[in-house]
Formats: sequence, C-alpha cells, structure tokens
Amino acid sequence: ELWYRLQMQFGSGAQGGSVARAILESKKFKVRALIRDETRPNVQMLRELGAEWVKGDLNDKASVEAVLKGAYGSFMVTNFWDDFSKEKEVFQGKLVADTAKSLGLKHVVYSGLENVWRLTGGKLEVPHFDGKGEVEEYFWSIGVPMTSVRIAAYFENFLGPWKPVKASDGDYYTLALPMGDVPMYGISVADVGVAVCSIFNSPEEFIGKAVGLSAEALTIQQYADILSKSMGKEITPEAYEKLGVPAVKEVANMCRFYQMKPDRDIELTRRLNPKVKSFSQFVSENQAALKVN
Repeated sequence: ELWYRLQMQFGSGAQGGSVARAILESKKFKVRALIRDETRPNVQMLRELGAEWVKGDLNDKASVEAVLKGAYGSFMVTNFWDDFSKEKEVFQGKLVADTAKSLGLKHVVYSGLENVWRLTGGKLEVPHFDGKGEVEEYFWSIGVPMTSVRIAAYFENFLGPWKPVKASDGDYYTLALPMGDVPMYGISVADVGVAVCSIFNSPEEFIGKAVGLSAEALTIQQYADILSKSMGKEITPEAYEKLGVPAVKEVANMCRFYQMKPDRDIELTRRLNPKVKSFSQFVSENQAALKVN
C-alpha cells in the first residue's frame, strides 16, 4: 500500500493530488493520504477514487507514523510556501525519512530539488530549493531506498504568480522572468503523477537516483510567443528584484540557478509519461484562465 501526502500548494493540491490520482487510476496500489483539511476539493476527489486518509500534518510524529505504518512506500512533498520556512521543511522531511527508515518502507519517492547553496559555494541562496536538497541528502545518508524527483517549473505558474502583466508604457504584455536567453524547463503539474507512478513501477531502475522531470525547455521569449504575439519584453534578475513582488529575491536567485542549466530529462519524462503536455497544449487548454490576446 503506497502512501501519499496531499499537498495543498496554492490551494490546488498540486503534486500530491496529481500523484494520488494517477496511482488510484492505475489500480496497482491502494492510497492512504495524510490530510489537514477534509473540506478541500481534492480530498473529495480522493474519496471518490477510493483512497483512505489520516488527518494530521507533517509536523506531528504520531500522524506520520500512523499514515506510514504498514505501507509499501511513500510519495512525499513538502510546501515551503506554507510558512516560508526552510527549517520547517527540513524538519518535516527528516521526520518522514526517519519514520520510513524505522518502519522499513521499500521505496520513497521524494519531491526534491538541488541544494543550491551548497552547489554554488554559498553564492546563491534559494531556500525552497536548499531545504529540499538537504532532505534529499539526509534520506540517502540514512539508507532509505529513495528516488528524488526534481520537477521543473510548473506551467500552472503562468496562470498565477507568473501571469503576464500588461505594460504601463505600451500595448504589450510583460513576462517578468529573468532568464535571458537561457531555456527554462517546464511541465504541467497535472502530468507529474503519471511519471511518478511509472517510477514506483520500476524501483530497480530508479531507487538511489535523482530524476529531473520536464516536458520541454523554452526561452522566455518562446513562452511569451506562445502566450501572445504582443508579449515578450525581457527582464534581468537585477531588474526583477526591484519589482517589489512577493519572494522577489527567492525567484530571482532561482532563475540565476536555472541559468546554470540543472539536469532535467525531457526524454526520460516522456518515457515515464508518454502523454505529457507541451506548453502550447497547456496554453490551448487554459485560454480562459490566461485571458491573453
């Protein structure tokens, strides 16, 4: 029996909901979810698909033990944006790692990312990456059979925090992401679940590895061209930091790290999920939400 925590990122159930849905629809494993709020729409979705659940959260040892006990494996995702706390994310990750170790889970798939602070010798700090990187390292250091999936930027971000903004000095939209001409990997979070399901079905290939998932890699100009012919004014990390938007330095440093071209494997992602959507397909399916010309 596999266990999945239902992630409540941006109120959408993002990764956890995608993975749980894919596993349930495959009918190869049962699913038990750790949930905080039974009224969330994704909880109803899980209920209808036949999932079990335990009410609690990742800060509570008893909750984690209850949901993992007797499980074959676990998909784990933490959400830095709940509290903007790397320390809390690391605490949660290590608690699950220790519990998985003590209970003898056979395969944990962890939604991780690189430890940017360590990789850049302290030149860049990206807390929502760095904490997950620390947890990755901890899982492997204590001998838990784990696969880390490092997921590319969500296409869904273009419906929210990265939504194009109409410029005040002209009849065009600005896509404010400081990537220059370096392609940025991307994927729809809805496509993550099938890829993770495939990883669980091939433990001998993926245990002990970090796997970068991405549907494709486009420059910001290419993203802009797909969104709208009138879009496409570029922005530097330094200019982005002056915009005054939430987590501005965090995102600027993330883009600086993305410009170093971290490993995301498009070919492998398409093997794990042959139906993974391109950005063009994603935009076509979300025209109403984007509301671009």
